[in-house]
Amino acid sequence: MAMALPSSSCKQHRLLSLALLLALAMASAKAAAAYLYDDIKLSWGSGCSYFYMDEDVDTLALCLDRSSGSGFSSNASHLYARYDMDIKLVPDNSAGTVATFYLVPDDVPWEYHDEVDFEFLGNATGEPYTIHTNVYVNGAGGREQQFHLWFDPTLDFHTYSIEWNPKYIIFLIDDTPIRAYKNDRARGVPFPTWQSMRVAGSLWDAEEWATQGGRVKTDWSQVPFYAYYRNFRVTPCVPSPGVAWCGDEQPESAWFDQRLDAAALQKVQAENMIYDYCTDHKRFDQTGFPVECTAA
Repeated sequence: MAMALPSSSCKQHRLLSLALLLALAMASAKAAAAYLYDDIKLSWGSGCSYFYMDEDVDTLALCLDRSSGSGFSSNASHLYARYDMDIKLVPDNSAGTVATFYLVPDDVPWEYHDEVDFEFLGNATGEPYTIHTNVYVNGAGGREQQFHLWFDPTLDFHTYSIEWNPKYIIFLIDDTPIRAYKNDRARGVPFPTWQSMRVAGSLWDAEEWATQGGRVKTDWSQVPFYAYYRNFRVTPCVPSPGVAWCGDEQPESAWFDQRLDAAALQKVQAENMIYDYCTDHKRFDQTGFPVECTAA
């Protein structure tokens, strides 16, 4: 006959069992959330793109070959959120190739089209990638800033982020801001405020312009080219206390200033920026600079 456990031991045994069941449930939920294809889907392009497990992390290999590039989009869209993705770019001679990570609305007429772009312009072996950023509002872009990175983006994954809230669009790399585009409504600065956007990404050939103005072409003997994406995260915007939702947030809210590390931004722009449309006199001296480029 089995000896009955003392009452305190029974309680302890039950608590341990419940803790184990809870841990298993949390592990199962975590595993379920780890599948990248639950959040994004391949939307176009070459048949050589695929999902795979890399060190237990679900990863998408986007492919560019002679027949086509390829792309993905997220299943969900949001009005104001932070979007993070870990990306490892095309290694070796990536000239002519462009990998992207950007926000875009669902199909709307071009005059209503908003877009927020990270574009990674490949280069000849040994030359740095160019990080190209742009913001489109109501079909109009032309707000380019470009940077060289302080690391080799082909050796490992790095986190590229776009935070879009009612006051700023902030571009970040490994949590370091490289650009902030401000919603200055009082001065009439165009800013996306009313339509939700989803994440998209792509790898494609742009040898006519991407690398050193198109002077360096794609080396097609190197195909297929691959860029790798994983750990997609979305953090919807959280409004200030007393505000119903971020769409009602006033752009002047001090809460959003806390999202921007101004000192880190200034350092990166001083050391790594290679082009800023707001300093392009050849482009704007005749027509006048955009309002966001002029002093308040």
